[in-house]
Amino acid sequence: MENTISRGKHFYAIGLSYKKADAAIRGHFSLSDDAKENLLVQAKTEGVEGLLATSTCNRTELYGFAEHPFQLIKLLCEHTHGTVEEFEKVAYIYKNKEAISHLFRVGTGLDSQILGDFEIISQLRNGFIRSKKHDITNPFLERLVNAVIQASKRIKNETQISSGATSVSFASVQYILREVENVSDKNILLFGTGKIGRNTCENLVKHTKNDHITLINRTKDKAERIAGKFNLKVRDYGDLQSEIREADILIVATGAQNPTITKELIYPKKDLLILDLSIPKNVHDDVAQMENVKLLHLDSLAQMTDETLERRKESIPHAQKIIAEVEGDFNKWLETRKFAPTIKALKKKLKTMKDAELDFQRRKIVNFNDEQAEIVSNRIIQKIMNHFANHLKDDSNTTDESLELIQKVFQLEESPQ
Repeated sequence: MENTISRGKHFYAIGLSYKKADAAIRGHFSLSDDAKENLLVQAKTEGVEGLLATSTCNRTELYGFAEHPFQLIKLLCEHTHGTVEEFEKVAYIYKNKEAISHLFRVGTGLDSQILGDFEIISQLRNGFIRSKKHDITNPFLERLVNAVIQASKRIKNETQISSGATSVSFASVQYILREVENVSDKNILLFGTGKIGRNTCENLVKHTKNDHITLINRTKDKAERIAGKFNLKVRDYGDLQSEIREADILIVATGAQNPTITKELIYPKKDLLILDLSIPKNVHDDVAQMENVKLLHLDSLAQMTDETLERRKESIPHAQKIIAEVEGDFNKWLETRKFAPTIKALKKKLKTMKDAELDFQRRKIVNFNDEQAEIVSNRIIQKIMNHFANHLKDDSNTTDESLELIQKVFQLEESPQ
């Protein structure tokens, strides 16, 4: 596979997820938008190719071509608060075909904390756009991301794995509906109106029938845009403490790197349910020690299953079949790309041999017909090329040996792609 992009380099996927890393560790390795930009810029100067960086509440991952996976691990640690020692305890590293398969599982929601959560595919798409802006993509990565997007679309359209809402934001609202009596009469405060906040807001409005929902965001105009859509109240960031005092339910979905909700902000004489949907955690751990507070983090919410999730599991075999089909097509393209330089070099060599022979015959034969000779010889070359190409496509088990033999017999010098 390294011949596809650059000799001596392999395609790696490195990262960590909810499976082995708790919320605190995932927070250490969370990549902000600025950190992603800086990471890509540095990667270009260090010889990393075709790099894609993703960071969600459930996982942080880098996909790219490198001589050794430590190049990617080092980049990740330098642009987050994580250390190599922490990474080694909870992380995973996949190489070449395994890395490709992993990206398909992640991008299609099969590896999500809540089965069928398709929010990751937009993260991958945005990650590729960011990489393209920094000119650190290549045909391999573009084709791979497009294949994963194709598989994701087919699974959403052809299976029931995404039936109903499938996200942490929905799980939080589902928990509120199940655990809070008379929820339509409760005061709900949503702090943070990023993507998870927006989705949570939509689910709150749709499912709780509550018109006592207040939004607060550091950037007020973002909250106002969402509030206008649903006719909700917006308060200034400076009013956070007073609004928490009035709230029965506080949902925190901010993107801060340090806790924004502390004991000092909470009124100790009123019961309060807090759902922290942030990575890193944005509610300080000592808040859980308050007698009047019940605090849940998104990891706890994501573990809750219901009949809908059980039904989704029935669609896994069909989804896996779709992935196998699309991934198989990608791997066939990859094999074709692998021998493309040899085929190109062979065609060039045969054309050189043809030109030399025609030139020789032209001097020997009176009234030599250049036009007919060109047509016949070019057709012969094309037939030879087709035979070689078909052999390489059909017998993938011996591709490397066949390429080596062709290069040796014809003394080829491959042109760079």
